Amino acid sequence: MAHFAELDTSNVVTRVIVINNEELLDDNNVEQESKGIAFCQSLFGGTWVQTSFNGNMRKNYAGVGFKYDESRDAFIPPQPFPSWVLNEETCLYEPPTAKPDDGSLYSWNEATLSWVEATL
Repeated sequence: MAHFAELDTSNVVTRVIVINNEELLDDNNVEQESKGIAFCQSLFGGTWVQTSFNGNMRKNYAGVGFKYDESRDAFIPPQPFPSWVLNEETCLYEPPTAKPDDGSLYSWNEATLSWVEATL
């Protein structure tokens, strides 16, 4: 199955759909993204870009609210907090301090720019 993300005029993902891989095949039985885009446009109109569930293209699997960055050819999730910085390699946002790796559950506190252990 192939996954395609529909983009609005700001390149923000509005939905992701799944289509049969056969829709991507050219006359030589080679998958072509352009064929999948044409198929999606024939059904719904709009602007479409292929995404990969296993992340082997465009850095990250697209989700609603993600932005497609054409210059990076990557889907970038929304920035979770103002202090988090985009990692140019992964195109994911990272906190200013690493989350503790001690087996406990933590949540980010933007006011203190720190991880707070969750209480159950």
